[in-house]
Amino acid sequence: MGASLPPKEANLFKLIVKSYESKQYKKGLKAADTILKKFPDHGETLSMKGLTLNCMDRKSEAYELVRLGLKNDLKSHVCWHVYGLLYRSDREYREAIKCYRNALRIDPDNIEILRDLSLLQFNEPCLGIKSDFLRKSKGAPPKDLEESIEMLKLKNAQNGSDDSMDGLGSIDAGGGKRRSTLMSCTFTQGHFSHYCFTSTIANAQMRDLTGFVETRQQLLSLKPNHRMNWIGFAVAHHLNSDGSKAVEILEAYEGTLDDDYPPDNERCEHGEMLLYKISLLEECGSLERAIEELHKKESKIVDKLSYKEQEVSLLVKLGRLEEGAELYKALLSINPDNYRYYEGLQKCVGLPAENGLSSSDIDQLDALYKSLGHLYTWSSAVKRIPLDFLQGEKFLVAAENYIRPLLTKGVPSLFSDLSPLYDHPGKQSSTLALIQADILEKLILELEHSLRISGGYPGRAEKEPPSTLMWTLFFLAQHYDRRGQYDVALGKIDEAIEHTPTVIDLYSVKSRILKHAGDLAAAATLADEARCMDLADRYINSECVKRMLQADQVALADKTAVLFTKDGDQHNNLHDMQCMWYELASGESYFRQGDLGRALKKFLEVEKHYADITEDQFDFHSYCLRKMTLRAYVAMLKFQDRLHAHAYFHEAAAGAIRCYIKLIDSPSKSMVEEEEEMSKLPPSQRKKMRQKQKKAEARAKKEAEVRNEESSASSVSRLGKRHVKPVDPDPNGEKLLQVEDPLLEATKYLKLLQKHSPDSLETHLLSFEVNMRKKKILLALQAVKQLLRLNAENPDSHRCLVYHLYYAIILLTSVFVFDISCGLILIRFFHKVGTMTAPVTDTEKLVWSVLEAERPFISQLHEKNLTEANKNFFEKHKGSLMHRAAVAEMLSVLEPNKKPEAIKLIEDSTNNPAPINGALGPVKEWKLKDCIAVHKLLGVVLDDPDAALRWKGHCAQYFPCSTYFEGERSSVIRNSVNSQIAKKPENGDSSHPEGGKIVDFVSSNGKLEALKDLTI
Repeated sequence: MGASLPPKEANLFKLIVKSYESKQYKKGLKAADTILKKFPDHGETLSMKGLTLNCMDRKSEAYELVRLGLKNDLKSHVCWHVYGLLYRSDREYREAIKCYRNALRIDPDNIEILRDLSLLQFNEPCLGIKSDFLRKSKGAPPKDLEESIEMLKLKNAQNGSDDSMDGLGSIDAGGGKRRSTLMSCTFTQGHFSHYCFTSTIANAQMRDLTGFVETRQQLLSLKPNHRMNWIGFAVAHHLNSDGSKAVEILEAYEGTLDDDYPPDNERCEHGEMLLYKISLLEECGSLERAIEELHKKESKIVDKLSYKEQEVSLLVKLGRLEEGAELYKALLSINPDNYRYYEGLQKCVGLPAENGLSSSDIDQLDALYKSLGHLYTWSSAVKRIPLDFLQGEKFLVAAENYIRPLLTKGVPSLFSDLSPLYDHPGKQSSTLALIQADILEKLILELEHSLRISGGYPGRAEKEPPSTLMWTLFFLAQHYDRRGQYDVALGKIDEAIEHTPTVIDLYSVKSRILKHAGDLAAAATLADEARCMDLADRYINSECVKRMLQADQVALADKTAVLFTKDGDQHNNLHDMQCMWYELASGESYFRQGDLGRALKKFLEVEKHYADITEDQFDFHSYCLRKMTLRAYVAMLKFQDRLHAHAYFHEAAAGAIRCYIKLIDSPSKSMVEEEEEMSKLPPSQRKKMRQKQKKAEARAKKEAEVRNEESSASSVSRLGKRHVKPVDPDPNGEKLLQVEDPLLEATKYLKLLQKHSPDSLETHLLSFEVNMRKKKILLALQAVKQLLRLNAENPDSHRCLVYHLYYAIILLTSVFVFDISCGLILIRFFHKVGTMTAPVTDTEKLVWSVLEAERPFISQLHEKNLTEANKNFFEKHKGSLMHRAAVAEMLSVLEPNKKPEAIKLIEDSTNNPAPINGALGPVKEWKLKDCIAVHKLLGVVLDDPDAALRWKGHCAQYFPCSTYFEGERSSVIRNSVNSQIAKKPENGDSSHPEGGKIVDFVSSNGKLEALKDLTI
């Protein structure tokens, strides 16, 4: 141990620890080398030197030294602790836990080791490891609770409350000092109460709630004069679903305070604790007691807004709606733009928004909001909310009163504000028989006409500023874009640009319209034009990057994105900022282009962000208990439990699974296979191929050197110090593709989706795809049953379209893809099973018996063969293009000789008008992406190039701006450089291959010169 060294060397050892904590690593190494000259086999010094080297990114040396130190001193808790820290830094949590437990066998009361162990246990899912040091109590209050209370009163009277948390922090595995010192870990004996404290964090992190309660109980018994122990014990019971016991503990703690009141410097913390206690009473159903307690403690609660919100919540639950309504009005006087207050007020008057409203209910709500509008004339919410429930003429009047001032002011977000009204096409007025979007269209057209004729609004003599007409055209362009009338939308936005060509928002909206119309190259050009109008606008820059990635112009997008990053390693900077939308869009673009390595790398980077977010919660366990932010703390724990249900994680995990599926369907060639193919070529072609490979390698090497030089030159700080980051050993994700079993990797992410997104259709579609490839028949059946659970009776066309949007890309690569409904997946599943050989082994017979037992319970197949089920599905959905395409595909699978009939099913589809009576004509039902998917189905799956060509010409008339269908109004490329941009990838949108010459066409002012000649 360090203490066994002579005094001089012992002081040097302390210096190593101090240098490690202060991140003075060179100084620590020098001290370690001095000790090792005299004592080369001193285990703890070797371990500390290794830990220091680990912080200097010399990991191989670090592990070697730490293992050598442990070998020389197996009975040193310091050596085991350092070994655990090393594993912790590499996120090898299970190995780190083993090391910490070995250290605790030597020094069971060491607080720092226990703290580090607790943090890892919190991060790791429950490992089934029980602490040998925990007493096996059943979560009951300590027997000496009254004695503890008296002791705390005595301590408070003598010394004041002891709320210090010094010495109870954690050691940063990267070498930082958070709230403690490694010195205390090495040279002081902790107390058992310290162990209890750190164990509570462990149990909370593992969600081992029973152990959490036990540990908190022990900690309170050992140190009852510590406020945090009382609060932690209460929180433990709350998390363990025993809110009533938590309330008892908090009240017992209140009884220990002098005059039931804390010191002045703790008023905020005490008020938070009281609000937490009242929320517990509400959660337990003790509503009368909760509101009584709230009124009793009003003077002690500092946060008056939270007090009022808690009070009104209790009043509503108690049915005291009149009092609740008055209190909601008081809250509205504080913040009249809070939508939650309006929702609560509606509940109090008996007209909740979630219930269907009769005409009399609508009249009552209209009167209510008119009265509120007189009180809060400056509030936008009081004018906007009635648009969600008013109909007919009342809706028209309210919409006009709301829209006119905003058009005059020139509010660009007006359409975004009103866009939720377009999500309810079935909501009609009883008198005008028009939906809200139609009313809005007619209203804005009337305003436009009046502004053109008289320069003012209808019925008003005052003239409007010229910009009002421009913003009216701006709104109309977005309106027609939303309804799929892209020609009209482009006409309106072009007129607005001609009116005022200096407004950036006009170009951004035109870019969005072109994207929806199918011309992604032109959309990227417009977005770049908008960006160049204000090079300091980060939002516009991000919009431009998004358009470029959608057009598969990844090189240009990278050049544009890094304009707003720090100097140095700019792409790492984007990763450090957790810019997940960029990584996801890049991954999708790489996936469309077939670059699975880079796509997978981007998706896994997003997954790493969520691992970092999980780790970031470590510091809050003790902090929140100390600062008494208990309501926020519990909310944070609940948020962490559903963290992986976030949309970005779902998208990243699904993208990674699709990459692995594509990898298993189209495995990359090995070096040996490439050499064999090369040897079969004639000598002249072989020589050309070799030269091309050498040039490509030289170009890649040169680009890497240039990037490294730029990074190195810009990474020198003003103090002259160079901040060097480790070079990415796999920038293109090639190593990620070299997995032995891609389906095994896909299964890891699939399990996360099944756990955290069980109600997502895509989760079970991916499960079906993976398990069919793994030949896990019962697991595939389980996925089918989940799909039937989610959407069995009446799969609507909209949800089917959404499903197809996820899967159109991998249509070209998988036999078991493009099933746009649960029923068709079922058909494909049982068709696959039906073509298998007869069962031979006991396992096969068991699987077969399960399938036969399940089949009668599936209504889609009840007393029908697969062909009949397919016909039945067609009869149900013959009006939907995507359903017809799916039926055609199933027909070709079930009866290959009927492929011409399957193709005819698709070609007989009619593009019917959508049930929207627009003022400028009907909107067609077919969507661009659906038509692209059908074209790929005809050309690839059904393998009929002539039918695909006919379909392409047919769709070119419906989508004249589409570059995929080569519509007559799509962008025209004028030179050979720009022709690279127009190359169609898998998704049919324009792209640019990574590493092309276009990367160099960026002038000093940020303008993308390569796009300047693109005709739109």
